[in-house]
Amino acid sequence: MQSFRFFLATLFILAELSTATPGSAMAYDFTPLEATMNKAVRDSVFPGASLAILYKGRVVFHKAFGRMTYDLHSMAADTSTIYDLASLTKAVATTSIAMQLVERDSLNLQSPVSHYLPACTGNGKETITIEHLLRHTSGLRAHTLFSKTCSSPEQLFSSIAADTLLSIPGHKTLYSDLGFMLLGRIIETITGSTLDANFHNRFAEPLGMKSTMFTPPQSLISHIAPVEKDSVWPFTFQRPLVHDQNAALLGGVAGHAGLYSSTGDLIRMVTMLMHGGTVNNHTFIHAATLKKFLTRKETERASGWDLRSLDGHSSAGDYFSNSSYGHLGYTGTSIWIDPEKELAVILLSNRVYPSSANIKIRAFRPLLHNTVGDCLRLKKTADNIN
Repeated sequence: MQSFRFFLATLFILAELSTATPGSAMAYDFTPLEATMNKAVRDSVFPGASLAILYKGRVVFHKAFGRMTYDLHSMAADTSTIYDLASLTKAVATTSIAMQLVERDSLNLQSPVSHYLPACTGNGKETITIEHLLRHTSGLRAHTLFSKTCSSPEQLFSSIAADTLLSIPGHKTLYSDLGFMLLGRIIETITGSTLDANFHNRFAEPLGMKSTMFTPPQSLISHIAPVEKDSVWPFTFQRPLVHDQNAALLGGVAGHAGLYSSTGDLIRMVTMLMHGGTVNNHTFIHAATLKKFLTRKETERASGWDLRSLDGHSSAGDYFSNSSYGHLGYTGTSIWIDPEKELAVILLSNRVYPSSANIKIRAFRPLLHNTVGDCLRLKKTADNIN
């Protein structure tokens, strides 16, 4: 019965994708958007990118631009090109699994981390809760290059457990990779299964996400957009493909980074989220759980997702409403979803090729989302109208 439901869910999403016919976008002129994307390639914001727009229940735009690298002879990017999602892993994989575990009473947001990982005590860590990790209020530092001091996953997690907090849990917001590394380990502890197996079985397979995975095989390399080459890998064992070095130390499977995907696949995931977690009567995540995780509290971070800034400055630009949620990835990826305007924008790129010193995408992201808003003839969010 469960396999049949998964089959129905996949058929439903395929039906959703079938609405992305040329005729469905005829009411909108995306010429300015295509010009913006092509200019970004010319200006070396990224070598190539794939962009998908969902609006009012339809995929109204789905197109790729540029190439795998800046070499004019390199393969052209297309909508099936696979990208290193970087921190989109936090939202797409780790948070989604956490939502299911909360629903099934396997994970309690108010429980201390030490309940699941007994080593995470001392130095104030005994008061860190699961919700603190999800909302980046744990007091853990943002990032540490563990390859300088650790040579195995166990040493990495021991280092996090022994580290001193930067603030009292729950008092300050500091975006932390370390917190999501712990979440990934907690998921594995609760389920007795690896994080990648959890995501594959719970979401990727039933949603028909064929190119979404951790540690992609060698057979897919030609379809994966390259990222910055790691020239300082200090170990003799082979480095996993993933850009993030801490994720590589964890074998390419981590709660904060490591997932790969394409825009075609992420359309399926985003469609499910935009339908309140249910497709064709199969519920992946209950709507009440989504609301619980996405509720704004004191900060501009929900549980596992970011929320649109209320001060008017956002990578989502000026058109996305204040009910919007999204996430960015260091490699040049992003998802923004506006449930109020029934709009989602998925951008995948490899802006870190050949070097992460290229930060032009910071200015490009709001420009992109504003151009989308212009093309769809949306009204700007009231707080952003000068």
